[in-house]
Amino acid sequence: MKVRTRSQGRKYIWQVVVGFLLGIWLSACGAAITNRADSGVNAQPNVVSTSTIITDWATQIGGQIQLTGILQPGDDPHVYEPVPRDSIAFEKADLILHNGYNLEPGLIRLMNAAGVNARKLAVGEVVQPLQLEEDGTTVPDPHVWGDVTNAIAIVNTIRDAFIELLPEEQASLTQNAANYTAQLQQLHTWVGQQIQTIPPDNRQLVTTHDAFQYYANAYGLEIFGTLIGISTEEQPSAQTVRQLADAIREANVPTIFAETTINPALIQTVAAEAGVELAAQPLYSDSIGLPGSDADSYIKMIVANTRTIVEALGGNYTPFSF
Repeated sequence: MKVRTRSQGRKYIWQVVVGFLLGIWLSACGAAITNRADSGVNAQPNVVSTSTIITDWATQIGGQIQLTGILQPGDDPHVYEPVPRDSIAFEKADLILHNGYNLEPGLIRLMNAAGVNARKLAVGEVVQPLQLEEDGTTVPDPHVWGDVTNAIAIVNTIRDAFIELLPEEQASLTQNAANYTAQLQQLHTWVGQQIQTIPPDNRQLVTTHDAFQYYANAYGLEIFGTLIGISTEEQPSAQTVRQLADAIREANVPTIFAETTINPALIQTVAAEAGVELAAQPLYSDSIGLPGSDADSYIKMIVANTRTIVEALGGNYTPFSF
């Protein structure tokens, strides 16, 4: 029997250890190579969208793109606080679609943090913004989707960004966007026709927060007043509630409107103090509706809001043909 010396034994042990570690290292390298191959040119680009409205637009354009929507139907982008899975989604993204104009401040802070290397596209900022006063300063109004022509411009921007990610899908992406924007153009025309059926003296809109300036500006309504400003973080004072109620009463505004993403208690108080009706259906302001609802897409959201406004203010509603 061959006997190893102590020196030879130590050498043998080191050979075993080195061989074992080398095997682990090679296995890890092999796994890393496999993972890189899996995420090569044939892999689907990873797109993250912030608001439910942007997610719906991106879905309509489609293509071989993996899409992750951060906010869920009913979430309020003004006050949404990111969770750990949002950070993971941003870090894995090739492209992040967000509204811009500070609609989603919590997500914007996270998106701009270290480790997020994706292209960041503020799709709403392709639109020339309307301005609103907030705390004595003028700021851009982020609720650009209220004017459907703005949605058309944004959809075309998303299309171009998707084509950059998947140039081989240019034909299908272009066709999808063309089909969808044709529907949006029909919707834009229809909304204008519906609002024109409201008696002129009734074309006044009172809502919980300043989310309908673009809609009113595009379709011939006046924003008579709102309970709070751009951000739903604001808490109106009792004096603000009373002043709005007094103004509504004096102007003979027939109906005012709650919103789906905001607690209706304060606007209900305004209605009671003003002695006016609160519309039976709240308006969809910053989010589309839950799946299966009458507003579970951008188009259906605009249709639902238009029907609510027209019927509450004394117009003659004609259904939109999808």
